[in-house]
Order: sequence, then structure tokens, then C-alpha cells
Amino acid sequence: MKAVILVGGEGTRLRPLTVNLPKPMLPVVNRPFLEHVLAYLKDHGITDVILSMGYRSEVIEKHFGDGSDFGIRLRYVVEASPLGTAGGVKNVAQYVDGTFLVLNGDILTDLDLGAMIDFHRQNGAKATISLTPVEDPTAYGLVETDATGRVRRFIEKPRLEDVTTNFINAGTYVLEPEVLDLIPPATYYMFERGVFPELLSRRDPVYGFRSDCYWIDIGTPAKYLTVQRDILNGRVQHLSRRLAGGRGFRAGKGAAVDPSVTVIGPAILGDRVRIAAGARISGPVVIGDGCVIGPGTTIEEAILWSGVKIGARVKLSGSILGRDVVVDDDAIVTGGAVIADGCSIGSENRLDQAIRIWPGRSIPPRTITF
Repeated sequence: MKAVILVGGEGTRLRPLTVNLPKPMLPVVNRPFLEHVLAYLKDHGITDVILSMGYRSEVIEKHFGDGSDFGIRLRYVVEASPLGTAGGVKNVAQYVDGTFLVLNGDILTDLDLGAMIDFHRQNGAKATISLTPVEDPTAYGLVETDATGRVRRFIEKPRLEDVTTNFINAGTYVLEPEVLDLIPPATYYMFERGVFPELLSRRDPVYGFRSDCYWIDIGTPAKYLTVQRDILNGRVQHLSRRLAGGRGFRAGKGAAVDPSVTVIGPAILGDRVRIAAGARISGPVVIGDGCVIGPGTTIEEAILWSGVKIGARVKLSGSILGRDVVVDDDAIVTGGAVIADGCSIGSENRLDQAIRIWPGRSIPPRTITF
């Protein structure tokens, strides 16, 4: 079976992290997010993958090549302009034959794909939609099914009194190839508002596969932090078992941690990381390759991409630092701050309140305090 992954979005809610990288290439526990999605597919025996691409597609293709280094076969199809979820799949139709999968490229899940495919075939479905429960159904489009799982209707962001289910579309689909006939070519078109309602109107069999497995999208800085926290804390089975879950600590090749450093896991250090005397690392923390942490610095619940340099006595918590960021002595970076690639934060600055700093900006010492 083949899989189509939708990776064409611009990741605007994650800016400035996505200025230089497309969303699927953002590092998650020191590997591009898309690597984890492809490994998940491979674990389920799916090794023939088509990427429906758009924004910064060249970054993805350069990293993955033909896929052989990752044990899969990759094909790339680039949209000339945004085509939506269904339009993006229609755009790769020449590579699809037989029953196939569609995945949103910004979702991490432990969904049992084999069980979902079996469910699809047993019911003779034209389309099967993965469903996941949520706490607040009014914020989503709900999918109402009967006792057998057959979809009866879609309810878009209902009032509380109109809620009949707490299951939403979780962004993974098993489809028969004839579904592609319902999608106009070279047109922006959505599964959620176009294809699936049309299938229901034709009385074609559309089913919902319910699962309470792990599920999250990485579409905001807060969720991007959360997904890495969950992986390190052992909540994502297919990833956590490969990594240092629970209270674990793992350091990459050539890492040098002074004996006086306090490390409270879970924490993952990349290759060639150096941490100086008296520093304190309190997980969940991910530190990328080549990072340097100065003496007396405290890092809590933070994500550092590769090449970050942190000075002495810095306090860093709940924040994300992009590639090659420099934070000088005695600075404080907290409260969900997002600092993009190549920024320089001078000494004694205090960055808080989810500030976002665009790539390459240099902030002189003692100029920001809030």
C-alpha cells in the first residue's frame, strides 16, 4: 500500500521557526519531524511514499533524496500554488493505484494503521477517517457515526447543546482510488468540506475508525514543545521506546558534560554538546548537536536546535531556540519565547511573555526587559 503525506503548508502559526525550514523539517528530539513520520509508516510495512509538497520543498528533497537511506521509496510532487488537502492528493494521482493512505504531515500519532486498514476493508468502505476524542468538541468539526462506525454526518464547530459526539477528524485516511474522481484537478479543494460530504450525499460507505491513541499536531510553538515533552516522558510508544523516555538521559557522540553539572531527566543531548561547570539541566530538555552551555546556566523544559551557544548564569525555560542562536551572560529567556535562527541576545536581557524574534536579529545588552 502507498501513502501520501501532505507537507505543502507554510507553517505560519509556527513562525519564525518556519522562515528557514518547512514545518515537516523542524527538529523533534534532534531529528526532522518528517523522519519520525516515515519511520512510523515503515514500522507498519508501508515503504512507498509520495510527498505532496509546496513551501520550501527543496529543503525536504535535499535531506531525504530518494528515501533509500531511510529504507523507503520517496516520490516528490510540488504544488504550483496551494491546493488544499484534497487538491494536494489529486495532484499526485498519477502515482496512486489501489487502496492508499493519506496523512497530514504535521500530526504525530500512535494510531494502529494495520487495524485501521483492516477495518476499512472489512466494511467495504470508500473512505475511512481516523477519529480521536477531544475534551472541548465545540472547537472542532465533529464526525458523528452509527454503532458500526459508518459516518452519518459532519458537524462543524457545534454549540455545546448540539454536541452529539466528542470524536473529531484526526487527519489520517484510508481511501479507494475512485475517491480521486470527486476532486477537481488543479483546484483548491478540501476533504473535510468537499470530498467527504459529497461521498455522504452519494450514500457511499464512509466510516470512522475510533482510537484514543496518542495524537497531536505540531502547528504552534506550544504544541511543538508539548510533543517533545510527551516523547521524552514516554507517551508516544513508537518514538519513546527508541529514546530516553521516563526519567532518562542520553548524550550523543563526543558530548562533554562537566561532573558538577546537575541533570534531571528526561533530557537528550546531541553530538558534541559541551556543558560547563555548575550548570543545571532539568527536563524535559532537548539540546541539539554542537551546542555549548556556559557555567552556572539553568535550562528547564526547553528546546535548543543545533549550534546554540549559551553564556554563563543564563536562565532558560519553556522556550525554543533556533539554529546558531547566541545568548550572552546573565540573560533570562522564559515564558514561551521563540528565538529563530542566527539571533544574538546580549547580556542581561530579559525575554518573556512568548516573545518571537525573527531570524538574524541582534539585541544589544540590557535593552529588553519584560
